Amino acid sequence: MQASGYFFNLNLKRKKYKLLSINYSMPTKKETEKSVQNSQRGKRSRAKGQRFETKVRQDLENLGWVVSKWMNTVDYDKLGKIGKIVPAKRKYNPFLKALSIGNGFPDFICFKRQEDGQSFDVIGVEVKGNGYLDQIEKGMCIWLLENRIFSRILIAKSSKEKGKIEYIDFNVKYKNKAQ
Repeated sequence: MQASGYFFNLNLKRKKYKLLSINYSMPTKKETEKSVQNSQRGKRSRAKGQRFETKVRQDLENLGWVVSKWMNTVDYDKLGKIGKIVPAKRKYNPFLKALSIGNGFPDFICFKRQEDGQSFDVIGVEVKGNGYLDQIEKGMCIWLLENRIFSRILIAKSSKEKGKIEYIDFNVKYKNKAQ
């Protein structure tokens, strides 16, 4: 086999094949700076979300709730109907070389003894900085409430007043879809 210019000759088949040349263009300085800025923004956003989640947990504990991380999620079957509660899969981040634990929906399960002293009030709390749930999360909430997994589901969002947390009941915000 001998290479000559852009063509080389195969002795077995006596045909000429064109060599493929692939041009990889290097990203411009502007594109590189933009991707670095987006990466830094993502890091700050994730850190801010974790801090807010910790703050919500501390606030609920101060209100008298026993708070635990919810490690399950709702699984859809192949037809798109919601089927059952399953353990949430852990996510691996190859860049951070870390395995994230606690990817369940909702974020927290909270217990509080009722006044009769015999039973507990069990609620789910989903932490969202802006307070909005996407369509899949709304469907999961409806299923969890219909199957009486939780008595209520609260959405924790940051208030307009700095340092305050606002809790929104899912049934109140999305009452048309939940009933």
